[in-house]
Amino acid sequence: MTIASQARPVPSAAPSDALLEARGLNVYYGESHILRDVDLSVRPGQMVCLIGRNGVGKTTLLKTVVGLLRQRRGSVLLAGEDVGPLPPHRRARAGIGYVPQGREIIPQLTVKENLLLGLEALPGGMGRHRHIDPVVFELFPVLEKFLGRRGGDLSGGQQQQLAIARALLGRPRLLLLDEPTEGIQPSVVLDIERAVRRIIETTGISVLLVEQHLHFVRQADWYYAMQKGGVVASGPTGELSKEVIDRFLSV
Repeated sequence: MTIASQARPVPSAAPSDALLEARGLNVYYGESHILRDVDLSVRPGQMVCLIGRNGVGKTTLLKTVVGLLRQRRGSVLLAGEDVGPLPPHRRARAGIGYVPQGREIIPQLTVKENLLLGLEALPGGMGRHRHIDPVVFELFPVLEKFLGRRGGDLSGGQQQQLAIARALLGRPRLLLLDEPTEGIQPSVVLDIERAVRRIIETTGISVLLVEQHLHFVRQADWYYAMQKGGVVASGPTGELSKEVIDRFLSV
């Protein structure tokens, strides 16, 4: 079977038909107020991009969705179910995959061993699952060639492909990507863009990503622009104006 055929069904419990809903999120680091009344939604099969300058709360929002940070106020709903009380490993098994900034692959493990770690997100984890779905090699052919190579010996672009493939093996309904093209050569950026679009088109997985690369941002269906911890603009990426690009994407 493939990732597409085994992807978890999306319940119809959410009144808005959103897969992910963030409602009134307020998140703090100590007493520093980082996220301020953030509302956001991602529909099934949709690609949504968070844009904004560094330090405005984009990564904090992803970490709150995945459960690495807890909101002081507000809620996070997955297919209408409140996942706020769940720890990160249970959110992973509920269908949230996460590729953090910096990728966080295990450098001393081989590519195959890193991929197998993604199976921990499945019910029963690696104790029940040892099969690497070949669809990840169709998306990222270089990984199949380097299965025996240590993760730390891969290039930055190859590590990013490994991190995304590892997350996919947990069969998520929602995939969170934090700066997937940061520090990667342009030719590999295009490979990752195409792979993400293919993931959405062939599996129906939803994607929420943080990205600064304009070409990649335009691949998304919808954008949310953040400033000072809040959402200050949103809309279809096809309607991104020069003013919004200059304000939220230009260095």
